[in-house]
Order: sequence, then structure tokens, then C-alpha cells
Amino acid sequence: MVIVIAAAVVNLVIYGVSARDQPTHVEGIVARTMRHFAVPMKLRSLKNPVPASAAALQEGREHFADHCAQCHGNDGRGQTEMGRSLYPRAPDMTLPETQKLSDGELFVIIRNGVRLTGMPGWGGEHLEQDDWKLVLFIRHLPRMTKEEAESMKALNPVSPMEMREEQDEREFLRGGDSHK
Repeated sequence: MVIVIAAAVVNLVIYGVSARDQPTHVEGIVARTMRHFAVPMKLRSLKNPVPASAAALQEGREHFADHCAQCHGNDGRGQTEMGRSLYPRAPDMTLPETQKLSDGELFVIIRNGVRLTGMPGWGGEHLEQDDWKLVLFIRHLPRMTKEEAESMKALNPVSPMEMREEQDEREFLRGGDSHK
């Protein structure tokens, strides 16, 4: 055991700690364990009080596009620049590893975040009802269509620089000078 710990310390000293590296198997276990302990036992069995409906799913999709897609992607697979740069990486929420979590676990993770990961807690930012609609949407992710994901693009946040670039492009296409 001492040899293993010494080897790990030597490895850290030689190679450092970078968020760009692929997490090790052990780090994956630690991250999942931290996610598990982020949810108090009494809240794990909560059931979603928001009835599944087209309207609730649409509200969840819109909220996800505006608040979550930067890291998780519109399709929930985490294959965004931000999601791939987190350590541990943003999870593919369409996979059983996320889908098997209880409604209560998903709800609490959204509300409180998970320490030692990139998942922030959004509890003070919006209503509980909104978080339950996100749970509905997360459950829908494995069945989401390409058209649904495409429609979310219009709802994704846009930086001031991206807005200027879009404006410049529109000006150029109309034959005018850009604002560069």
C-alpha cells in the first residue's frame, strides 16, 4: 500500500495535475461517489411532482437550452467545448449511469450541485418547479429527436462577441460594411 501511495505521489510531482487529462478509473469512482453523497438519503426517494405533459417537457427543454446546454449540450451528451474541458467531464446524460438515478437524485443535483465537479448548484436561481421540469426533460433525453435538439439552438445563450459576428455577417450579406 505504501508503494502504491508513493508511486501516485511521484506521478503527481512529475506530471502535475491537469484538467485536460482523461480522468482515471479511480477518479471516476470518486466523482460518482461524490455525486451520490451530494444527495441526502431522505431526498433520494422523491418522485417528480410535475406531471409529464408536452407543455412541461417544452418548458424543461427551453430551460435546459438556456441554462444547461453550454456544458451538457442540447442533446445531453456533454460533447461541448465546456463539457469536454471539465474535470471530471460532463456526463452523457442519455446513458443508464444518469438515467438510473432517481428523480430525487436528479432534482437535488440540479438544486445543490456536486462538490469537486463542475456541476454548480442552481437552487437559489430559480423555482423548484423549474428543476422538476428539468428532471422531466433529462428523462426524455435518450428519446430526443434531432429536430428537438436543433430547435434548442435558438435558445442557447449567445455572447456579445457572437452577436457582433452575426450582425457583421448580416451586414456583409446585405452588401454593407461590417462593424469591424
